[in-house]
Amino acid sequence: MPIVPDEKDWTWVLTRPCPECSFDAATVTPSTAPGSIDNMLPRWRAVLRRPDVAERPNGHTWSALEYACHVRDVFSLFDQRLNLMLESDEARFENWDQDQTAVDKDYANADPAVVSAELTAEGKQAAESFARVRESEWGRKGLRSNGSEFTVLTLAQYFLHDVVHHLHDVDG
Repeated sequence: MPIVPDEKDWTWVLTRPCPECSFDAATVTPSTAPGSIDNMLPRWRAVLRRPDVAERPNGHTWSALEYACHVRDVFSLFDQRLNLMLESDEARFENWDQDQTAVDKDYANADPAVVSAELTAEGKQAAESFARVRESEWGRKGLRSNGSEFTVLTLAQYFLHDVVHHLHDVDG
């Protein structure tokens, strides 16, 4: 059964804590991102070892496996976006339809062991990229296809909220 797409604009998490997962963007910088990623990877791997990892809790919510596939792809996408921002002035991000990606990549039928290895590799790559960011680069800009503007700083904050929030979604 397809999931109803989430069409909310989550950029509000940049200005106030998330009431669902308690993430506070004010506590995040590109220099803190690598440690946060490293701390979450074992928790994601534990989620992927659950016997019910592929079961959806209800008809409108992804399974923990599907969330993990999404987070794997978030690691990759935000690593690409970060590097584009560091290499290009006024970087522009192509639209990413996360719901279509879930269908195209068949998240629901993925192998949890493969996803665990891929999520770990993509997470480590994203952490390495954020670790290379100099403070003088935090203000570099990028523009999402819907017009939302990010700096390297706010990209790190928005990105980490996504990973933290989904870990909360799966009780990781």
